[in-house]
Amino acid sequence: MQAYYADHFVLPLPAGHTFPMSKYERLRSRVHAEGRGITLVEALPASDGELALAHTPRYVSAIAEGHLNAAEQREIGFPWSLRMAERARRSVGATIGAARAALIHGQQIAANLAGGTHHAQADKGSGYCVFNDVAVAARLMQAEWHGRHRQLLRVAVIDLDVHQGNGTAAIFRDDDTVFTLSMHAEKNFPFRKESSDLDVDLPDGCTDVPYLDALDGALAALWHHHAAALPGLVFYVAGADAHEGDRLGRLKLSAGGLAERDRRVFAACRERGIPVAVSMAGGYGHCIDDSVAVHLRTLQEAAASFREFHPPATIPA
Repeated sequence: MQAYYADHFVLPLPAGHTFPMSKYERLRSRVHAEGRGITLVEALPASDGELALAHTPRYVSAIAEGHLNAAEQREIGFPWSLRMAERARRSVGATIGAARAALIHGQQIAANLAGGTHHAQADKGSGYCVFNDVAVAARLMQAEWHGRHRQLLRVAVIDLDVHQGNGTAAIFRDDDTVFTLSMHAEKNFPFRKESSDLDVDLPDGCTDVPYLDALDGALAALWHHHAAALPGLVFYVAGADAHEGDRLGRLKLSAGGLAERDRRVFAACRERGIPVAVSMAGGYGHCIDDSVAVHLRTLQEAAASFREFHPPATIPA
């Protein structure tokens, strides 16, 4: 299974900043040491044309050339820099690479070691999200699929980050070719939410059993919606921030509960033969290594599902 990374673009954040920039290099190191069957691939940057599939030209230019005003930078949560702009491009490029590997090249499952930047809307960033990697990659995969097969590619987004995927919902609000599912903490950021095709609001302190019950219901509703024709590609936003040790999460899932969450998503897609591009999204543990461990387990579950899609060739006796 291929997993794309761009963690060498480290932002010069001020001391005490809440964003866990070191998480990504730590995760790649753990994958290198413990990720059996996972091949690490450096992500290429997304082009202006690719970004413009989901973002306004003015916003793409403002990020590229450093024209963001102070209020726009505050909403994103990062000061502008060349590294910030390049990291944002590479984060999108990593999800493009994963989606292309899973769908176009027939790998079925691939991953971005970052991504899941679901608060970015067409004309602005927000909540540590500069560009919306899933929205750009979904539109690009639809274009590439149509170019190859002259067929419509339907896409589903399964967003299980603890925060609502408001940017993704807004971008695809009037697009019936993309189904957006967001299951999140009801009282958490963003406090003004957009309407996804399916929103599942969870109470503070939600634990493993009610969470997994809610997930089963959400997945059943997703497949019911697609009873006539299944989506051809799923983007899975697998946040680690629903973990009980997360500073920003408000939910109380165990590491085992999150692993079971991942298994259920991957199994549901595998049973239906649907390729999956998975992004790690949020994770802000009091101990950042707890978030890294959750992300690593997600990738290990993805690799295990990949092996089910691609069983090893048998060797004649």
